[in-house]
Amino acid sequence: MSTEKQQFLEVSGIQVEVFRKDIKNLHLSVHPPHGKVRVSAPLWLDDEAIRLTIVARLGWIRRQQAGFAQQERQSEREMVTGESHYVQGHRYRLDVIEHPGAPAVTIRNNTTLELRVRPNTDRAQREAILHRWYRRQLRAQLPDMIAHWEPRLGVQVAAWGIKKMKTRWGTCNIADRRIWLNLELAKKPVICLEYILVHEMVHLLERHHNDRFKAHMDHHMPHWRMHRDMLNQAPLAHEDWEY
Repeated sequence: MSTEKQQFLEVSGIQVEVFRKDIKNLHLSVHPPHGKVRVSAPLWLDDEAIRLTIVARLGWIRRQQAGFAQQERQSEREMVTGESHYVQGHRYRLDVIEHPGAPAVTIRNNTTLELRVRPNTDRAQREAILHRWYRRQLRAQLPDMIAHWEPRLGVQVAAWGIKKMKTRWGTCNIADRRIWLNLELAKKPVICLEYILVHEMVHLLERHHNDRFKAHMDHHMPHWRMHRDMLNQAPLAHEDWEY
């Protein structure tokens, strides 16, 4: 049974989301894209102690928020020729070509993402075609990644899937050993996809983001913080993904 409790505190004009958990130490984090502040605190720690910790780190919090505010962020895509789209961390110029045949997506000359659609295909349909292509890219990459990491971590993934998520890069159902990954990861550098996969697989060893979880990450993927920062610094979409 979960003992996690959620509340909100306001400190120096900053709204802080506080999760009280069965953990030993307090953890403070600032999340992209808008600099949301979160605290995971032990159940026994009172509000005043949490406030004092936040006040002591206000300078760091505001620097993190300022950094996120300066990041490149894409507006909602109109799915028209000339737009920028990303695949595995690389930026491509979209070229929409109307033709009577089946829809298709190809990368041309390492610079252009070619989207072939039937005449009168609207924006939503164009986006759906591109998303199906993104999904196929991830499905081609993930089996080998999972097979690579299962013996190293000593875990087995019973099932995995890809879906659009607005607030998470990945999730893990520990009881069913099922992992879901955000479709948006098809746009990010491959190492970011691998980092999120390993992150979720490590949850099969440790449910919480505690010291034991970080120790597993440090041991198996020593540069995971650098990969996390790369993911957070990559151009963000208009939705609010965070990790």
